[in-house]
Amino acid sequence: MTPETVVTIGQQALEMTLILSAPLLLAALIIGLIVSIFQAATQINEMTLSFIPKLLGIFLVLVIAGPWMVNMMVDYIQRLFGNIPWMIG
Repeated sequence: MTPETVVTIGQQALEMTLILSAPLLLAALIIGLIVSIFQAATQINEMTLSFIPKLLGIFLVLVIAGPWMVNMMVDYIQRLFGNIPWMIG
């Protein structure tokens, strides 16, 4: 296995990680922003107030995008395992 192959596999793994984590992180970011605007408007300074909405939002995103995420991961793993004979040489 050449160094270029190792770098390519690492790059693909990082790209897959970013693609799969983006919907969850964006949901948490948007919900956190909405809750912080609500806290600023009402002057409620409770640190745990944003926890439950973020938890519910991430759960909802997992329910909606979960099958897509699993399909992406399975496709990536199948391609990776399918290329093992070519990588070994």
